[in-house]
Amino acid sequence: MPAAHRKPRQRSLSGQTARTAATLALASAAGATAFDSGTAHAEPELSPAQVKAKVDRLYQEAEVATDKYNGAQEDADKARKKVRALQDEAARREAALNSERQRLGSTAAAQYRTGGIDPSLQLLLSSSPDRYLDEASLVDRVGTRQAATISRVRARLRDVEQLRGQADGQVSELRAKQRELARQKKTVTHKLGQARDLLDRLSPAQRAVAEGTTAGTDRASRSTAGRTAPTADAPSSRAAAAIAYARQALGSPYVWGATGPNAFDCSGLTQAAYRAAGVSLPRTTYAQINAGQRVSRSQLQPGDLVFFYSGISHVGLYIGNGEMIHAPNPSAPVRIAPIDQMPFAGAARVA
Repeated sequence: MPAAHRKPRQRSLSGQTARTAATLALASAAGATAFDSGTAHAEPELSPAQVKAKVDRLYQEAEVATDKYNGAQEDADKARKKVRALQDEAARREAALNSERQRLGSTAAAQYRTGGIDPSLQLLLSSSPDRYLDEASLVDRVGTRQAATISRVRARLRDVEQLRGQADGQVSELRAKQRELARQKKTVTHKLGQARDLLDRLSPAQRAVAEGTTAGTDRASRSTAGRTAPTADAPSSRAAAAIAYARQALGSPYVWGATGPNAFDCSGLTQAAYRAAGVSLPRTTYAQINAGQRVSRSQLQPGDLVFFYSGISHVGLYIGNGEMIHAPNPSAPVRIAPIDQMPFAGAARVA
């Protein structure tokens, strides 16, 4: 048969060539699908229940950061007070030092009028007398009274320098605490911003559902009925006073870092309630749980502090009948809620 009429022989693809062709074909198909659908890389739309779960988690993480912020704020306040105390003490001792130096100046002036100033006094009255105070020979060159004065000046100089050094150390500690405050504040605002962005994706109706389930909003807690709801008898006058304060706070907004009287975070509410009852509580939840006698859930009495989550990041004030008053999160005001709404971690009796 002539060669012109032969059917062209088809070349088979080698293994590598075949794999390359298959890869290109699959990539083209995937690209076409993504292009056609227009949603292949879009973030999946979340249901209100999914938003609730994410917002719930973000609020808890924000509350952990809020507690750290509160602790850093408390530490910064203590450091600031120490700085002021050290600076005040240094100023008092410096005033005493100046008084001693003035007495030495009077002595020097008298010596000058009567025929010359003692070299040791001249050195003490110079711009840097401390350089010479360590020279024991100076004391031997003046009278007994002047020697005693010089010794006092030496001691006061050292005291002042020591206090100044301590104050400088406290200033450095204060600055470290302030940096920690800034870090925790950034974390809190970021978490709350994420939660707000999630809620903003929902329609008004969906958001109402998500916020209602997230915060567990109890409408009665905002009303007079919520303020006068029956409560088991408090075991002490202080516990009763703390509960009365918390009831008056019902409906107040949650604001992280706030301790009242118009807004609160969770530990800020319990601290303010017991402050009104004459009991001083620490600022943070992880410190408040150790502020009194630890009690089990079965031993709870009205006025006990109840704590939640494994990291001890939330606290409420137990009012009996399985309920508490607490400041939940930015989605809900101070309200009454069941204590089984969150993972129970422990309780403390402080009054």
